Amino acid sequence: MRSKYLLLLCLVISLQLSASDSLITVLLKRVAALQVKQYDAFPAGAFPSYRSYAYNQHVEKADINPFYTGLIVFTLQRLQKDWNPEQQAIVANITRQALPMFSKFESRKHPHIYNFWPTDTVKVFPNGGWLNWFDRKHSLANDLDDTVIMLLAMNSDAATAAYVHDFMQAYINTPKKRIVNTKKYLAGFGAYSTWFGVKMPIDFDVCALSNVLYFVQEYQLKWTAADSASLQVLVHAIDQNDHLQDGAFISPHYEKPAVILYHLARLMSIKPIPLLEERKPLLIQQAKTLLQKSSSSIESIILSTALVKWGEDPESLKQIKVRSLVKDIESTDFSFFNANMATFLPAPWKRGLGASRIGYFSYFCPAYNNVLLLELLTLSMKHR
Repeated sequence: MRSKYLLLLCLVISLQLSASDSLITVLLKRVAALQVKQYDAFPAGAFPSYRSYAYNQHVEKADINPFYTGLIVFTLQRLQKDWNPEQQAIVANITRQALPMFSKFESRKHPHIYNFWPTDTVKVFPNGGWLNWFDRKHSLANDLDDTVIMLLAMNSDAATAAYVHDFMQAYINTPKKRIVNTKKYLAGFGAYSTWFGVKMPIDFDVCALSNVLYFVQEYQLKWTAADSASLQVLVHAIDQNDHLQDGAFISPHYEKPAVILYHLARLMSIKPIPLLEERKPLLIQQAKTLLQKSSSSIESIILSTALVKWGEDPESLKQIKVRSLVKDIESTDFSFFNANMATFLPAPWKRGLGASRIGYFSYFCPAYNNVLLLELLTLSMKHR
């Protein structure tokens, strides 16, 4: 359980006023301490993550996946340019330990393509009891989201990025294989599906699409029709306000408005995308409104980070008090990512079963929550 990895460490942080170089070091060392040093319930180099079922939320299962570890390495590497040599050395050590484990999730048929669960020994819902029956019958398809996160975390070379981008072009929404589980106004766009699997239904997720476009932008890849169509999915979802009102439909794997706004802000932070820049004032106002209403530390951190990435002064935002890393950050009930079996069903069934929360799992990672805090602190320090 998560408590096994928690160190009782309490402090009070006024994120806008007390961000300091020494606090960055404390949090980095905390993240490093949470990384698995030798195989236990998790592979060496991984950051433990857990899932809980909607109808049994107090029971957490260790979930062996590369998702949060990839996000942690990816995020730390892009923050470290603003840190001192000691802090950069901690990031280098975290990265060195994490990268070897990613091969455990690489496709056995297609190099540089990744899966949410292990591919060396097929696991579906690791430590899932009766759910592991699926190990013998099915395996989860490789997916674009984990793939681009792993490649970004590994700082893959330009040739690899170009190869994967080309590979992606075969997994899009087409008239012959059309999406049936999203909003009708999105069904005509030839955007990327979440999944590489040919037997998987086409699936749109605006956060996964944001991550793919981040990958395209960072590697300065030539935009394809699928990239442009994916951008249109983002734009239309914003214009219809579905990123706030119907996240489960347009972002079934992330869902929460705060998390969707965070992904949009992260994408927009690389370089301006005119269609998104036109909507930035609206997105800023929406994030501010959600921030004022939020009672969750992690949600407030995510929204504040989005606003700072959009150019807002951290001093002008609502103060976030963190009294305990354990209670307010590492043990929070806020889930950044979720899995929902209803996602694969046609729209009417998806909505009905999705609302019931049958087959719905929330995912948590204490170390990643610390990294989200680190990100906001670092961005806030830059604005001083």
